[in-house]
Amino acid sequence: MSLLKLADIRAEYRRDQAVLNGVDLELARGDFLGLIGPNGCGKSTLIRTVTGILPLRSGAVYFNEKDICLLSRQALACHMAVVPQEAAREFAFTVREIVAMGRHPYIGRFHSFGKEDKAMVERAMGLTHIVELAERNIQELSGGERQRVIIARALAQAPDLLLLDEPTNHLDINHQVEVFDLLHQLNQEQAMTILCVTHDLNFAGEYCAQLALMDKGKVVASGPPAEVLTSELIGDIYGVEVNIEQGHVGSGPRVIPVSRIQKKRTMLKETVI
Repeated sequence: MSLLKLADIRAEYRRDQAVLNGVDLELARGDFLGLIGPNGCGKSTLIRTVTGILPLRSGAVYFNEKDICLLSRQALACHMAVVPQEAAREFAFTVREIVAMGRHPYIGRFHSFGKEDKAMVERAMGLTHIVELAERNIQELSGGERQRVIIARALAQAPDLLLLDEPTNHLDINHQVEVFDLLHQLNQEQAMTILCVTHDLNFAGEYCAQLALMDKGKVVASGPPAEVLTSELIGDIYGVEVNIEQGHVGSGPRVIPVSRIQKKRTMLKETVI
């Protein structure tokens, strides 16, 4: 049984600007799916549609076989958590206070922050290795630390599905590895189901068990990284020549763009010879 199913979904920002043009996608519990594709292909829009932020023009999104249109925003927040591409600039809250915000969907009019909520906050901080930062001001942290805090806030929601939109955007390579290592750990050790939008094809190939390649509002290929990250597919969709290096056992394929300038120089040398 699928945890998330997208059935021929179509969405648009304006009546004459369709962004999703019939997307079919399915995630089972425990999947780690990387959503890749060129700029403007609809990846971030898909996240907004799954969470109900952007209404569907047609098609349906099912979560646990229930149409999300029949679920309230609060109910969705108890099952799905989102790590946005651009986190809002936080006020001078402590890390613990930021993570505790993830419990808001569970706190009703007559329910105060209780022992279970506190336990979930501590658990989320433990999973993301930020316990030692708990009393620090969020504004004092590095980019990688801040991103772990935002992921911890999402985990405090105790979601069945974690949605991430470019979680390593603007991070240096050290913090990029840190974030993807964390996601891999959550998936493998906590059986967290993850849908991650990323522009980095090599991180996608290394960490994600499955990939879905989008172009012009549709999923044009899906499957294990070795089946999706091919020179033919990537060259066709991205419009750039690439070489694919197959990694060692347990490692994903590596995508290496071919420099147009370097290729031209090589061709000129060969012509002279």
